[in-house]
Amino acid sequence: MDVSINWLKEYAPFDCDMRTFAEDMTMSGSKVEVYSSEKDKIKNVVVGKVLSLEKHPNADKLTICNIDIGEKQLIIVTGAKNLKVGDLVPVALDNSLLPCGKEIHAGELRGVMSNGMLCSLGELGFTKLDFPNAEEDGIMVLDEEWPLGTPIEKALGMDDYTVEFEITPNRPDCLSVLGLAREAAATFNVPFNEPHPKMPEGEGDINDFLSVKITDTEHCMRYAAAMIKNVRVKPSPKWLREKLRVCGVRPINNIVDITNYVMLLYGHPMHAFDHKYVKGNLIDVRKARKGEEIMTLDGVQRKLNDEMLVISDAEEPIAVAGVMGGEYSGVYEDTNMVVFESACFDGPKVRYASRQLGLRTEASGKFEKGLNPDNCMPALAKAMELVVELDAGDIIGGVIDVYVSPRTERKVPFDTNRINKILGTEISKDEMEKTLVSLGFKIENDTVIVPTHRYDIAKDEVTQYNDLAEEIARMYGYNKLPGTIMRGTATARLTQRQQFTKDVIKYLLGLGFYEIETFSFYSPKNFDLLNIPQNSNLRNPVVISNPLGEDTSVMRTTAVASMMNVVQRNYNSRIDNVSLFENATEYHVVEGKELPKEIEKFVIACYGKGKDFFYLKGALEKILWALNIEDVKFVRNTENTMYHPGRCADVIVDGEVVATIGELHPVVLENYGIKAKVCVCELDGDKLFEHIGAVKQYKALAKFPAMTRDFAFVCDDDISNGEIIDIIKASCGEYLESVKLFDIYKGDRLEKGKKSLAYSLVLRDKNATLTDVIADKCTTEILENLEKIGVFLRR
Repeated sequence: MDVSINWLKEYAPFDCDMRTFAEDMTMSGSKVEVYSSEKDKIKNVVVGKVLSLEKHPNADKLTICNIDIGEKQLIIVTGAKNLKVGDLVPVALDNSLLPCGKEIHAGELRGVMSNGMLCSLGELGFTKLDFPNAEEDGIMVLDEEWPLGTPIEKALGMDDYTVEFEITPNRPDCLSVLGLAREAAATFNVPFNEPHPKMPEGEGDINDFLSVKITDTEHCMRYAAAMIKNVRVKPSPKWLREKLRVCGVRPINNIVDITNYVMLLYGHPMHAFDHKYVKGNLIDVRKARKGEEIMTLDGVQRKLNDEMLVISDAEEPIAVAGVMGGEYSGVYEDTNMVVFESACFDGPKVRYASRQLGLRTEASGKFEKGLNPDNCMPALAKAMELVVELDAGDIIGGVIDVYVSPRTERKVPFDTNRINKILGTEISKDEMEKTLVSLGFKIENDTVIVPTHRYDIAKDEVTQYNDLAEEIARMYGYNKLPGTIMRGTATARLTQRQQFTKDVIKYLLGLGFYEIETFSFYSPKNFDLLNIPQNSNLRNPVVISNPLGEDTSVMRTTAVASMMNVVQRNYNSRIDNVSLFENATEYHVVEGKELPKEIEKFVIACYGKGKDFFYLKGALEKILWALNIEDVKFVRNTENTMYHPGRCADVIVDGEVVATIGELHPVVLENYGIKAKVCVCELDGDKLFEHIGAVKQYKALAKFPAMTRDFAFVCDDDISNGEIIDIIKASCGEYLESVKLFDIYKGDRLEKGKKSLAYSLVLRDKNATLTDVIADKCTTEILENLEKIGVFLRR
């Protein structure tokens, strides 16, 4: 929101430098992004008077001008042909700077010394719309009397400051000069000179020329209209053009400038319709009908749908409500009667139409925030006052005002103790009351009456006191609020689920893995890279409706793809040893539900010297041990196409798969251009959490000695280590304290398709010294049971 500082001072007469203004307004809640002035871009340019004009002796197209700048006279050579004696002109003196960045110095032109330059509109940064009486191609001639030598920035209204405010979405009242002036008056403790325009009297009755109907009362709260006849379209006066220009609005003509001026003053967009194009003398605010189209003012034919709000005459739409008028809804040279519209439309409905049509305007930007319908009549009255002041036409008597949803003032009990408790302050009741009144609130019978322009206040009983406290705090000064220790008995702690995630991350870091963090969306090309089957559910992702590009177009269904992109980047950077993990979220489509199912995964990956399947399996076993998860089984998985068919296993706890671990398939590694063997583990955080064991209990040291037995078995390649260990555990029962695989051998000494597995067993009797008889019995049971599945003692 760009605002003229001089315009603000008309309603809030504060007196301070610009830096203080910017800092104090920001601290009170109206953030100033930047301020600037046209005068900062111009230097050493003054008002001069043409005393004489002589033809240049050495150039037919040049003229020698004698210019009076008050303190002295100068000779300046120019090529312009529109000057005459007595004209007041902008004179750029020696060592001057123009807004376009051009520096002017004295110099000789065809043998005659020129002590500066006479400036045109363009050289001063203006167009003919800014100064309609000036010639566009010649030297600018001032149409007002100014003392000679006056700085040109003062003569042309360039000495104002433009202040850019960042307005938060909850403060649409500050999208206006008056709204910001109210804030400035409260900030600097000066009176707020709020205008109270009155509708001028006119001739005739507007109802004879126009009728207004609101069909869609849900999305149009108010529609007010006034009319003028005998329209006199002409340039606006200088003061009006200056205010518009400083606020970043281009002057056009008096009728259009009036609507723009009122929009800036009240933050309430207006529109002017040529009455002769309002068919049937009817304005109807309704939803568009299916198949309707409209040619908007920008000359584009636009298709409407039945969810868009339009302003229609008796036959067809003439404007998209709150966005832009139709092709014939403007003001033209032959316009005789004009309808001024001041309405209030539903913000979300305006935003919907704006987005669907791809048409964002300043009006739609304001309506989207939710404007105050109570501003419709003051804005319309001010426009009519300007019509009279600028002699833009003759007013037709009466006003049409259809107000279907009046706003009511909210009321909040004025509990100063509660407000002070929220802020941790001891602000007096009088000071609070003064602050609230300065912001437009009323205090009656210990009740705060919230003005209708502050509909962000007291939306519910839960936040109403916080809202009032914030209003008082920002004017009191956030920097003055005392620092206090948090009071109360509540203690914050992590939930068991949160602590679980934190613990797993801690264990992985302790095992030497580095944590990464990636985006939750990626390219669907990752499914091919990971060798995922075409009929897999993993190829049914959540598609992002407005992606930045194809590489970020779907939500991930497997976090392995995100991990592999990082692994690939490290491999390409010649990193020899990599150990990474990510606490990631996967998104899986659930049929019949709008939102996807989110699954927390811990994805672990490694490659490099000594970092093979067993290295990663060992790390996983340590994590499971730390979480006190027992009875873990590793079952071979040959169907997961991401992994090597002979080097992949599902991790099963209580019959449920909680993880998958394995070496990636050679095809996957080739797709990523990685020649190293990469091992990956996918841990399902939600399932793992369900199987966390009880808190570890202290166990006394064993009182009786243990006995060890070592075995080497020969079996087929397809018999897994897990199967053998399960049989050993079942055979030994309570006497088995631990079993550990310590060697695997495959070579020429064994038959093809065979392997040798060596185990170390620790046997112990908890209640007595273990005897050889019991140990031998365990050994016999182990050998007999293993022979049943084709596992034999190696001889």
